[in-house]
Amino acid sequence: MEFDQLRAFRRELHRNPEPAFAEIGTAARIEGAIAGLPVDVLTGKEAHDLSNVVDYPSRETLEKWESAAVLSGVAPDRARYFRDHGTAMVVDVEGVRPGPRWGLRVDIDALPMRESTDPAHFPAAHGFGAINGAMHACGHDAHATIGVGLLHRLADRDFAGSLRVLFQPAEEGVRGAQTMLDAGVADGIDRMLAIHVAGDLPVGTVVGSFTGGMATRKLRIAFDGKASHAAGAPEEGRNALLAASMSALAVMGLPRFSSADTRLNVGTLVAGDGVNIVPSSAVMTCEARATDDEIVDDLVERIRSIVAGCALAQGVDVDLAVMGRSATLTPDDELIDRIVEAAGDESTVSEVIRTRMVAGSDDANLLIRHVQQRGGQGAYIMTGAASPGPHHSETFDVAEESILIGIDVLESLIRR
Repeated sequence: MEFDQLRAFRRELHRNPEPAFAEIGTAARIEGAIAGLPVDVLTGKEAHDLSNVVDYPSRETLEKWESAAVLSGVAPDRARYFRDHGTAMVVDVEGVRPGPRWGLRVDIDALPMRESTDPAHFPAAHGFGAINGAMHACGHDAHATIGVGLLHRLADRDFAGSLRVLFQPAEEGVRGAQTMLDAGVADGIDRMLAIHVAGDLPVGTVVGSFTGGMATRKLRIAFDGKASHAAGAPEEGRNALLAASMSALAVMGLPRFSSADTRLNVGTLVAGDGVNIVPSSAVMTCEARATDDEIVDDLVERIRSIVAGCALAQGVDVDLAVMGRSATLTPDDELIDRIVEAAGDESTVSEVIRTRMVAGSDDANLLIRHVQQRGGQGAYIMTGAASPGPHHSETFDVAEESILIGIDVLESLIRR
């Protein structure tokens, strides 16, 4: 694919963003963009196992995004397929010589937020601003395009080994990687990579790998009580809202750790039916993060104890579910060396930074760790994208030259 084709594909994805597990049109467009290449494609249950997903989109939600995909030009049969079978895709291309099995994770979901319509905002000015209430505010449209572009580059198969590209749904909320791990698609990979645009770095900058990151658990906690008249029979009720409120305050009051950096946040609390009814139900979401994997597990166990105690105090039942997860990242020096060398040989790369600490959480780390635990190597590449606004903001955008640089570096790395 030439640069103008890559740019057009990226803009089509950007115009039609879709949230976690509803990337129906996105998956169909990726499928169309690689049609005719000498690749093997896995979808549905072969690509991800959705049986353990908490709060998977409802049928009504999926049908809404299916309709939006069709209205945007996606073939109805393909939209229905991805609605019914999930949106993950795994694409394999085999080289003509023996060599390592590479893996590349590229995420494809967008965020549930509205994009700026300011005429000064580049997508708005050039007619590809998001049209459906979601937004690619973290560059996943660029990542998907890098994956597609790399498959086209390697279609001559003139390289050693093989490449498996994992087009992953639901990175936001760190929910999608585990579904692909559960389907076994990372088994047998020798070198696991992920790539991400860095909005705060100039175009031409490449980071061999980010390091650190935060392990996280995203929790959904449901309290089930008993409704009663708040004036006529308050003693007969069991107040789920009070149990949730007590839990929220106690979670935020958990002690921090001296041996690691930690974060706690209660994000939402939805409860009750009316001002004169003892609330019979409440649902709270919260997250725990830490720069140490064992400590984040410790925090979750403390949260379990808190919600159990608060539920007991109010006489209500409680259920805690882990909605999403990620791990910290320790990339392999040997693989970083390879990336740095490959990036340094590209004329479009003006600066190579070996590693960079990042505080965020990304579930590609689970895929990388899975490969490392089986004797393989892993790293997470970053490429500067010079965004005018920060990640997850309405003015985020990607300098499209960064897409080409990402493809160049990955191709050079795999061909050597």
